Amino acid sequence: MSEVRLSNLSKAFGETIAVDDVTMTIPNGALVTLLGPTGAGKTTILRLISGLEQPDSGDVSIGGRSVVDDTPAQRNVAMVFQQYSLYPHMSVQDNLAFPLRSPLLKTPAEEIERKVSEIAEVLRISHKMNNKATELSGGEMQRVSIGRALVREPTIFLMDEPLSSLDAKLRSDLRIELKRIQESLGATLLYVTHDQIEAMTMSTHVGVLDHGRLVQFGTPREIYENPVNLYVAGRLGQPRINVLPADMFAGAPAGADKMGLRPEHIQQGEGKGSMVKRIEHLGDQIRLHLTLDGHDVVTLSEPHSDLEPGDTVAIQPRNPLFFDASGVRIT
Repeated sequence: MSEVRLSNLSKAFGETIAVDDVTMTIPNGALVTLLGPTGAGKTTILRLISGLEQPDSGDVSIGGRSVVDDTPAQRNVAMVFQQYSLYPHMSVQDNLAFPLRSPLLKTPAEEIERKVSEIAEVLRISHKMNNKATELSGGEMQRVSIGRALVREPTIFLMDEPLSSLDAKLRSDLRIELKRIQESLGATLLYVTHDQIEAMTMSTHVGVLDHGRLVQFGTPREIYENPVNLYVAGRLGQPRINVLPADMFAGAPAGADKMGLRPEHIQQGEGKGSMVKRIEHLGDQIRLHLTLDGHDVVTLSEPHSDLEPGDTVAIQPRNPLFFDASGVRIT
């Protein structure tokens, strides 16, 4: 595995700027997530690293060496896509072995068998090796798809929303599984998603993209607790951060236009009175939907709260975030 460095990387398609002067380092052995909505430039960055696209300007280096003039095969990266891309007529064994049978790699048969067996154990699909791909469940097919990348021992794994087509339970299970695999192999992995839960739970680092620009890069905790602007603050956190006028409560700093309040940063029992509109019972907690001076506010409450719609609850901010009129954080 190798450190991957992007330096002032840019790419446009006609009038559309897909990647705009991105500089970022993916440390060796890290799991870095690129987070952003559709059109933010996430997949284009993967394609620029893999060599499927050429940058208009800037550089991509792997292991300290520029690879912009290398072919995709020379870069030795492995991509996993949203769709499984398996050969349906082949067994799991043959699907896993297929990349190693490339004439370019010239991998000995006994080495292929060893690697395939090891990866099958890691992915916990050894009992499915003789099954055709069409006989697998969705989660098993995605494991095989991931396994086809893992057998190659590339410099970096590039994963383009590989779990987004799975149901919620399976997505949750495979998030844990993928993180376990990455840690056990010491793999360098760049993972693209629009799902903030994936970004928060899996990553060592998160890069937040907005219209091709890298807005902030750091650990999930840094991004969550110290967002550089209102856009970043809104990308992480479930429920989403509450955005209120800065003067709704006392204590706003000079120049503040908006206050950002995470649901868990709203203290109940004193402060301004708000009306309960709706209550969501989530088992381990209650999500309260409130109205405060005409603004919607979402906060959390104890699971055994006896509040009802129409009740009034006093709230006040704790550790609020403040932003100026352009959305830039005021610290």
